[in-house]
Amino acid sequence: MNKSALTLAIPNKGRLREPSLRLLKSAGMSFEVTDRALSLRVRNVEVDLVLVRTEDIPGMLIEGVADVGITGLDLMEESDPDAALVPLVKLDFGFCRLAAAVPNASSIDSLEDLRGLRVATSHPRTTARFLSDRGIPASVVALKGSVEAATKIALADAVVDLVSTGSTLRLNGLRDIGVLLESQAVLAGLPEVRDNRLVRQLVTAVRAVTAGRRKRYLLLNTSVDNTAEISRLMPGLSAPTIVPLDDPEMVAMHSVVDASDLWDLLPRLEDAGGKGILVLDIGQLVP
Repeated sequence: MNKSALTLAIPNKGRLREPSLRLLKSAGMSFEVTDRALSLRVRNVEVDLVLVRTEDIPGMLIEGVADVGITGLDLMEESDPDAALVPLVKLDFGFCRLAAAVPNASSIDSLEDLRGLRVATSHPRTTARFLSDRGIPASVVALKGSVEAATKIALADAVVDLVSTGSTLRLNGLRDIGVLLESQAVLAGLPEVRDNRLVRQLVTAVRAVTAGRRKRYLLLNTSVDNTAEISRLMPGLSAPTIVPLDDPEMVAMHSVVDASDLWDLLPRLEDAGGKGILVLDIGQLVP
């Protein structure tokens, strides 16, 4: 490893690995990863990548083994609270929630009903903090795996576990009674790394990718008379770009719009006189 380079820890397996690699490449990093790679140098940037278990990344950041890392917000929250890791960028993938669940036949209906009961979880710090902050006295049982089985073997009255679709809970005869934390993948680090030049560059590049994924570049032609209404429909980051065409009565209009708005926006633009409407993906966007 190059001691002057930034060390970036990323997941070596699991659901965060491939999205993390795609994100970094979209941010402009050039590298190739083999199945057995543990570390590698980015060819065009002063960054060393280390590939490790997702759950180990918060500890590596706290110990200074890595400068920044991609991990789950839930794992960052579960790390040593005195270390004060911060999410530098939320990455818009790896969405899940830390939820409490009980057997289908249980009379427990809410988080408040956990008073005086046993709660098994692989996130004991986060669970204990959540319950304490809300004045819910409960006994937290720390488990490393098979959390869903804790109620079946009478180890606990309820569980707190990561949930994506809820199918695992249903398969184990459990139902959700409340959410403790909404989680997603984050670029994390200690607060002081914000002053590092390479970290600032990385944060800008990654934010540009995540911002670009939420937006689309939209182009259309229309008559001069329609520009006011179309500008109202797609105001863009500040205002749409209007370019004259060879036909003095026609213009081209360019704008950046929210990807989530396209379903309703496109027919409205067509009704307002938009022609030849073209929608393009945005690789990176710095607002």
